[in-house]
Order: sequence, then structure tokens, then C-alpha cells
Amino acid sequence: MKSYTAGANETGVRLSRFVESVTHGLPTSLLYKSFRNKRIKVNGKKAAPDTRLAEGDLIELYINDEFFPAQAAQTKQAPAQRTVRQPKLTVLYEDENIAVVYKPVHLLCHSDRTGDANLVDAFTAYLTEKGEYDPHAESRFSPAVCNRLDRGTEGLVVAAKNYAALRDMNEIIRTDKLKKEYYTITVGIPKSGRFTAWWEHDEAQNKVRIHAHEDVAGNYKQIITDVDVLQTAGPFALCRIGLITGRTHQIRAHLAFLGQPVLGDIKYGNRKMNERTGTKTQALCAVRLTFLDIPAENILHDLSGRVVKLKDPAILKQFAALDQSAANKTVSI
Repeated sequence: MKSYTAGANETGVRLSRFVESVTHGLPTSLLYKSFRNKRIKVNGKKAAPDTRLAEGDLIELYINDEFFPAQAAQTKQAPAQRTVRQPKLTVLYEDENIAVVYKPVHLLCHSDRTGDANLVDAFTAYLTEKGEYDPHAESRFSPAVCNRLDRGTEGLVVAAKNYAALRDMNEIIRTDKLKKEYYTITVGIPKSGRFTAWWEHDEAQNKVRIHAHEDVAGNYKQIITDVDVLQTAGPFALCRIGLITGRTHQIRAHLAFLGQPVLGDIKYGNRKMNERTGTKTQALCAVRLTFLDIPAENILHDLSGRVVKLKDPAILKQFAALDQSAANKTVSI
């Protein structure tokens, strides 16, 4: 038998999800059989899978030990890992539930198989150092980012300090209560306006195809992108981008489809212009987050109307340099 005491980050969590998070390899059929046979209890009583936990609840799991991670054995068998130095975290807004942090270009949002530094680990280290998170005391929650940026994109990311904040921020994003704005530099001058297209993701190649019309089978997903041209410099434009939908590579792929790709984009962009300007990273930066009218029942309701923006983003200096080059006629499309 294993027992756990629900902490603040387990408040409101569905019991079945909690059990799945603390076990390993437990078949779904056996999970629900354990519920039926009263082998999963809360505060000494039989509990249903949809029971919502409260802080201080005692969860008792009468499940075979083989389904619980053997921490000591894992530690012994785990291969040696290289030490990764996490970057210093830049925080632009913070309260008891969330933080809005800056992700520099090349930094991953989440860890991957490369083992490179990433924003989640940097945020976790930041909270641990402040004494706001103890990785050894938590049974299921760890700090997380709520919105994702590509490795080559810099800018603002929302990070959650606790489970309730993660849950409610995900709901804010799902219901379009968070407006995200970007600056980008395009090769070619796009028209300003709202553009709609249809998105197809090739997961094997991690590449997106954009189509002008919906497919008959209904496999494509609609995308909507706002484009506002702020300045032009020769063949380049500094644009403000608003995401009405938010899909993988949406800005980069949609602008390329429109004929004015993001400068420096090696996947969808203009390779000759990238080489000519010496641009090796995509000129795309998430510069502004605006929280709209958040319902009162959401624990992040007080964020309603708050705007967080990146001051003096480097992309503006990058465009100024291109403007000077265009004035000197050293670049042409």
C-alpha cells in the first residue's frame, strides 16, 4: 500500500489523474478495477474516479508495488547525465500564481532528447531558489509553461507556479482570453489585414503546409492571422502580427504562403535573402500579451486587462540596421 497527502497543487485534481501520475505502467482496466474493488480510498473511504481532491486529503492506494516507480533502482541504473547550465531567468511580471518570462532565441521551452538547457528547467530552478517550489515534496505537479515558442523565436512566455494556475491559464488560452502579439521582419511587403487559410501539419517532417481552401475530408484546420505593416525598408517590412488562432509554425508558414516569408527562417523562408543579409535566426519576437475579460470563477481573474510587453525588443534594432542598409542600397530583393 502507498499513501499520499494531497498538497495545494492537488486541489481540484481528478483522483484518477492523480493515481495515473504516481503510478507507472498501470493498465487502465486495472485502474478502474481498483476503484470498483475499493482498493483506492480517500480519507479512509471508497472514492470514485471523478472525485476531486482537496488539500490535506489522504489518498491510499492498495495497488501492487510493481506499478510504482522504484526510485532507488532508477537512480542506480540511470545513465550519467551531463550538467546543463540553465540561463538566468528574466521575469517581466510575477504574482503568487504565474510569471511572464522572457525566452531568448535558441532556448528550448521544454526539455528534449538533446538535453539542452530549457525554459521550464530554468523556471523551476528560479522558483526552487526562491523557496517557492520543493521538487522533493511534490507528488505530481512541477512548474510549467502555458504557451510555447519555437526554439528560434524569442519573446514572452507565461509560466505557472501551481496546478490551479496551470489549469486556469490553459482555460484562458483555450477560450481566447489571452491576446498575443508579435513583431516580425518579412522579405517583401505584405498587405495589412486579416488573412484566413487552412493548415496541415506533417508531424514526421515537423513541417506545415498552408492551403487556400478547406479539404473535402475536413483534415485541414483553419488559421487566422492579423498582419499590420508598421514600417518598410527597401525589400523588408516590420510587421505586427496578431494570432487569432495559434497553431504550430502558423506565423512563419502563413506569411510564406502569402509570399512574404519571415527573414532568417530556414524552413519556410527566402534562403538567398537570409544569406545575403547574414541572418541566421528567424526575425520573430513575441512582444506583447494582453489578458482580456477573465471570468470571476477563474483564479486568475485579477489579470483581466493586464498588459505585459517586452521593452526595447532587439528586433527593432535589427530592422533599423536593415533600414540603413536599404538606404545605402546594399540589399535588394
